[in-house]
Amino acid sequence: MRVYILSRNKKLYSTRRLVEAAEQKGWEVRVIDYLKCAIEIMKGELKISYMGEELPLPDAIIPRIGASRTFYGTAMVRHFEIMGVFSTSGNLAIARSRDKLRSLQVLSRKGVDMPKTIFASNKSNAKDVIALSGGAPLVLKILEGTQGVGVVLVDSEKAAKSVLDAFYGMDVNLLVQEYIEEAGGADIRALVVDGKVVGAMKRQGVEGDFRSNLHQGGSATAHKLTRKERATAIAAAKAMGLGVCGVDMIPSNRGPLVMEVNSSPGLEGIEKSTGVDIAGKIMEYIENNVTPQSDAAGKRKRRKKDTIGA
Repeated sequence: MRVYILSRNKKLYSTRRLVEAAEQKGWEVRVIDYLKCAIEIMKGELKISYMGEELPLPDAIIPRIGASRTFYGTAMVRHFEIMGVFSTSGNLAIARSRDKLRSLQVLSRKGVDMPKTIFASNKSNAKDVIALSGGAPLVLKILEGTQGVGVVLVDSEKAAKSVLDAFYGMDVNLLVQEYIEEAGGADIRALVVDGKVVGAMKRQGVEGDFRSNLHQGGSATAHKLTRKERATAIAAAKAMGLGVCGVDMIPSNRGPLVMEVNSSPGLEGIEKSTGVDIAGKIMEYIENNVTPQSDAAGKRKRRKKDTIGA
């Protein structure tokens, strides 16, 4: 089996673990910086070159696309898919997951529960937006923010109006969400691979910070999912069409609420807190969906399941 990991940094924990897991199976694995790839498009012929040389097609790719490089990264994933390469997450699903507003729209349509969310332009009246969301306290999220950056909790309507007016004045796109006080600054991340939850952890924010992201100093412990939490995580992954993803949920009085579905979830926190070999589970996913078949030219080969989605 030949596998490419599309990652900008081979030293990252997640990338290293994926390489180790592939090597343990005796596979040929290579880390490809997708920003150094170029695609060739001709009549009836598609190619990908890497640092000036044509890339032999792999049996599968594992996209680890950074949020700031979504457009270019998904273009590379799409090109591999159109050429018949299996991807653990398709280009359309990655792009969908990176758009916070679109993600919530899709999840809502599929009946997945989430905090009430309001999206309005800077032409809207801040007071109207606050009223629609149910009043303070509120959580304001910049659409382009990641890893807890650009997320603000406002505890009064006066503060909410001030912050909204400021962001609207800068023409920043915002989501306004109800604040789930009973969550107590904690959330749950469930790792879903091929439609199954393979690990889950509870993340707790530092004292005084409602954000639970590990990048913001939060801590993580293994978590045993309830039946409802497991079903919600699987439903969210299915709705987004992601073969590998992290589903972030917060506990509430009405059940688990999905906050985000991450198409490139980090593996360090969940592997260390649960002891589960998540990277190995991803390799099993590839193994169950791809049959490598070498031909005389050493080119690429048929697979069991098609996930192109051009």
